Amino acid sequence: MGAAVPHGKEYFDGVVGRKAANHTIKTMGLVRSPKRKRSPMADESLAYRVRQFSAALHARVSDEERHLVAALLPRSEQHLFAQMPAYDQRHCLDVYHTLVAAKHTDPLLLRAAIIHDCGKVDDDGRPMGLLWYVVATVIKRWPALYLALAKDGYGLLRPLRIYAEHAWRGAQMAAQAGAPAAMIAILRHYHDPVPQGMAALLQWADEQH
Repeated sequence: MGAAVPHGKEYFDGVVGRKAANHTIKTMGLVRSPKRKRSPMADESLAYRVRQFSAALHARVSDEERHLVAALLPRSEQHLFAQMPAYDQRHCLDVYHTLVAAKHTDPLLLRAAIIHDCGKVDDDGRPMGLLWYVVATVIKRWPALYLALAKDGYGLLRPLRIYAEHAWRGAQMAAQAGAPAAMIAILRHYHDPVPQGMAALLQWADEQH
């Protein structure tokens, strides 16, 4: 059996949590910040997300890649991959290929890459819909609002909560599937503000896509 995953204080995405805290302090009037012009980077980021959404609509996984997954993952981890929708499978494989192209060969890192978004599948086996990705991307532009909605993410907002905590959820699912402790740690910490070791490598590769 894999190692248990502690819930810890960083229940949600650490980066978002830190930004939300700073944003909350400003909105409470404790710190006055000058008005800033809209950053071109924000527009480029949004445009990138639009292209990403369009690519997800046409996501495909080749038969060769499915054979690759079967060869690299134990059967219990193959199930975690199979539960993900095609667009998340495509993304995870793209992250895997990025690591391989960068000459990273650690088998646990590569296995983690292939299933790193499995935590976006809910407890009933339902994947996160593409429209929720759009909602989350838009709301994350206001970190305090995103964090508040994610914390209260029940009912209609449940997908937003799952999105916010998917790194922790994925690590927990991998632990239940019997993954090694080192692999579980990669999945648990790759969304940390400053990940270490192989978690940092997975975060880097993830951010390329």
